[in-house]
Amino acid sequence: MNIACTNCQSQFKIADDKIPPGQPASFLCPKCQTRITVGAEPSGPAGKVSLKDIDTSSYNPADRPFDFIEEEGKTALVCEANPLLRKPIIEALELMEYQITVCDTAREALKRMRYHVYDVVVVDENFDTDNPEANGVLIYMERLGMATRRNMFVAMISSRHRTMDNMTAFLKSVNLIINSKNIEDTGKILSRGLTEYMAFYRVFRDKLKETGRA
Repeated sequence: MNIACTNCQSQFKIADDKIPPGQPASFLCPKCQTRITVGAEPSGPAGKVSLKDIDTSSYNPADRPFDFIEEEGKTALVCEANPLLRKPIIEALELMEYQITVCDTAREALKRMRYHVYDVVVVDENFDTDNPEANGVLIYMERLGMATRRNMFVAMISSRHRTMDNMTAFLKSVNLIINSKNIEDTGKILSRGLTEYMAFYRVFRDKLKETGRA
């Protein structure tokens, strides 16, 4: 859902399923702090509505601190605890003009992804775990519905697998593998991977639009 603040005219987008069905939700504009109400129109005759008639108890701003991402920006989530690996990843994404969210724990990353579909996710296979097979972020994305997952480009940082190993990437349910030894070339590797990803899905998305399913 696209939302415009009536005070500062800032544009935002929020996933439709974050609005409680059949009832309005109220929140503050993250830029000017003006209260905005969206969702279903109250039933009954038009007129002044008392605040007590609007149930906003299901919306907790403290629990959902990043519901709102500016509409015009590409977004990226970085799940890398090692500062030596994190720095070149962030620098590469900044050059590609992504709005970047950096997480320190899997719990924090899962909370962010619950309320926003990131365009790019870069996650270390050992992020917040000693067992790569029990990586909570990778497991979450593997279980996402295809309609959501195909809109995300996932790059996995690994010390075990070679860079751009397509077969291993397929088995791990990610789009790209970057070996930690090649981390300084993250920008070039990501750029190539994203180009191939966009080319692969371009025809598919065009067909969805033609059939009215996009």
